[in-house]
Amino acid sequence: MNAPFKAAGLRDPFNAFVCDDETLDLIRVAAGDMGWPIEKCNKGGLRNAVQSLSVSASPNILFVDMSESGDPINDINALAEVCEPGTVVIAAGQVNDVRLYRDLLSSGIQDYLLKPLSLDQVRESLTTAQAILSAPKHADMHDDKPHHMMAVVGVRGGVGASMVSTSLAWAMSEQAERQTALLDLDVHFGTGALTLDLEPGRGLIDAIDNPSRIDGLFIERAMVRASDKLSLLSAEAPIHQPVMTDGSAFFQLEEELRNAFEMTIVDIPRQVLIPFPHLVSEAGTILLVSDVTLASARDTIRLLSWFKQNVPGARIVLVANKFQNAVGELSRKEFESSIERQVDITIPFDPKLVSQAAKLGKSYAEICKGTKASQVWTNLMRLILDGADSEVEEAPAAAKGKSGSSLLGKLGGLGGMMTKKGAK
Repeated sequence: MNAPFKAAGLRDPFNAFVCDDETLDLIRVAAGDMGWPIEKCNKGGLRNAVQSLSVSASPNILFVDMSESGDPINDINALAEVCEPGTVVIAAGQVNDVRLYRDLLSSGIQDYLLKPLSLDQVRESLTTAQAILSAPKHADMHDDKPHHMMAVVGVRGGVGASMVSTSLAWAMSEQAERQTALLDLDVHFGTGALTLDLEPGRGLIDAIDNPSRIDGLFIERAMVRASDKLSLLSAEAPIHQPVMTDGSAFFQLEEELRNAFEMTIVDIPRQVLIPFPHLVSEAGTILLVSDVTLASARDTIRLLSWFKQNVPGARIVLVANKFQNAVGELSRKEFESSIERQVDITIPFDPKLVSQAAKLGKSYAEICKGTKASQVWTNLMRLILDGADSEVEEAPAAAKGKSGSSLLGKLGGLGGMMTKKGAK
């Protein structure tokens, strides 16, 4: 899990802490079948596991019996504090509750087995855990591919920023075939999971409560998979519980997602962006979503100025959502004139497709597939990817200039002046 390593290189392959003799005998048989020493199977349950692992190295695979635990979630979180990164935890208990099962998985448990146990059931779970340890890590599979982080910000509530972020996440994963993460930072009212018909889980809330737990393994377990190439991290926190954070958890999540995925899309509400401007410091593209109204024009001007001051190197893509030619407070020309820049992409308003997407629990872009409206998402995706790819191409050139191997680079941009002169 997430405790610091206490004895690097001395980790046992397997440890078990169980509550009764019958389970102990069964676990010893399963451990012997796997070729592991049976003396590492102990009595004492979850509490004994926490005490023992607080002073010794964690095993690669840990089996804990929760039968005597009065507060399973808190006890598992206590276990997480003493377990080192990479430990695969299997729990067993007597409570048959799907909510508990989901909460345990969100807390980092690999599997939860219902007692009474069968030998085949335990063997299968241990074999799966061993396969997870042997498999290449998600991040390792993408080390050779450039990562691009994009922030999606709505200039006002209701302009459709979340609709745009979920649609782009789907398009990036399905059409561009990039391993994509969608991080919805509206902790109380986020709609990322709702839009994709998913259970949000507790991953994001656990990350905020315990930023020290955030690592690659936490990301693998906390992310909710929407498809083979799209994963989501969001929350539906109780509205009577304020979020107490200094923003460090959000920043750490972005760092870990950068290591695990090719594309990260962060849906950032304005109320989160302003107190934590560092959340967009690493974003290569900032997608600013607006509708064509007077209030949105005012706030677009303010946010464009804010981005220019706080992230001057970011590329701003302006999207006009819910666009209607015939009706509206402002025409496109009036809107662009007031903000003193052009809109990059317009997304026409189609209430039938929006309604269909909501009823089917799919992203708007997926519902648009095969219709004329799909071209908008293809154009927007291409605009973002072309910008991301150009950044990758410019990076080696910049490094070459810094290394001193380019004479024109040493001459303070003379090459650029010559190019411009030739263009004329």
